[in-house]
Amino acid sequence: MAPRGFAPGAIPSPAWAPAAYAGPQAKAPFRERLLTTVLFAAVLSSCVAFIEPSPHDALMGLLAIVALAAGGRFHRILIVPFALLVIWNFFGLLTLLNVPDQKETVQYAATSVYLAIAALIFALVVADKTMPRMAALEVAYVMAAVISAICGAIGYFRLFPGAGMFTLYDRAMGMFKDPNVYGPFLILPLLILLQRMIARRIHVTSVLTAGIILFGLLLSFSRGAWFNFAVGLAVVIALDFLSAPTVKARMRIVGLGVAGVAAMLVLIVVLLSATSLGSMFAQRAQLIQSYDVGTGGRFVLQQLAIGTVLGFPNGMGPFEFSRVFGLQQHNVYLQAFLVYGWGGGFAYVMLVLTTTWVAFGNAIKRTPWQGYAIAAAGTWLGVVLEGFIIDTDHWRSFFLVLGLIWGLAAATRAAAVTVASPGANTLARPR
Repeated sequence: MAPRGFAPGAIPSPAWAPAAYAGPQAKAPFRERLLTTVLFAAVLSSCVAFIEPSPHDALMGLLAIVALAAGGRFHRILIVPFALLVIWNFFGLLTLLNVPDQKETVQYAATSVYLAIAALIFALVVADKTMPRMAALEVAYVMAAVISAICGAIGYFRLFPGAGMFTLYDRAMGMFKDPNVYGPFLILPLLILLQRMIARRIHVTSVLTAGIILFGLLLSFSRGAWFNFAVGLAVVIALDFLSAPTVKARMRIVGLGVAGVAAMLVLIVVLLSATSLGSMFAQRAQLIQSYDVGTGGRFVLQQLAIGTVLGFPNGMGPFEFSRVFGLQQHNVYLQAFLVYGWGGGFAYVMLVLTTTWVAFGNAIKRTPWQGYAIAAAGTWLGVVLEGFIIDTDHWRSFFLVLGLIWGLAAATRAAAVTVASPGANTLARPR
């Protein structure tokens, strides 16, 4: 018997191809087709983030309603992120008492609450009927990433008048407000494509699609995003190797991993030497930038933030640290304590730690959605480490990955109860 939500032959191949995706959903009940459609639209619209509220935000509300109408269930494992997100936001709301009558701070707190709800919505959606819903999400996210990468390239190379709206400081940002948010947004769909190529088979369309997204990531010239991707890719290769069923499969993964990384490096070198990208890359590739050091630099501000955290157990409130010291500290963990107080800070750290544990624990289990779990784990670890140099607590992509990790873990637990024989601890996964 197959795990819940997985029917042989219902997996699109390749999963992200829109034409292949549309077929298996045709016989689904209306409520399920409506849910899949809204999920697709919500994730696709996530590439439009330069306006507030964005179309994605409006569609997330609709997705919540449709998910409940489609019979969404709250799995017991989701109590963990739910409780930690509630505690995090509870203390965040309390810190508003430190900065009363400021519209921006209320908006900040409201955004935190909304993103927490969005994470739980994604978890609820993918916890049941996991494969068809993840296929819809993947199609939409890959398309959103391709659109973002193309917009970023158009802006970087100024292909038409006004195209500079897709750049900031000569760095591609697509339809985002910041290249440092645009870059990490591209990583999950890119890792999903690369994971499938490494573990299963290579399609020309997958290579071309991944190449477009990778080029968009390069044009972001975000050191954090590059580091995020490198960590994620290393995790994907390592987890694919560990979960490979045979020695032959492991050797294939090693060979493809080495060849793929080498090909990417050669391609990047060619691009940098044959275009105007070289000078910008040389500037951005430096480990330490001018704004990292000296008075008012990132590292000095982080030192000040540590001392400030000790003096404000109830938190300072949103934007207060930058008001006092001139700039943000660029560290999401210090941000959690500075803005949300010690209670909120510890809740955030526990959320990160428990999600990391669940992500990797679920990624090594053989399930039909193991490829998605591996890509999500790689993306998660990359963004968790990137959080030491940038504030990620209001990134939509961060909470999307958070929700997927817990939702896939819930699906694994539910499927194990349904199909595993006594004493079994794995589920069959086609590779």
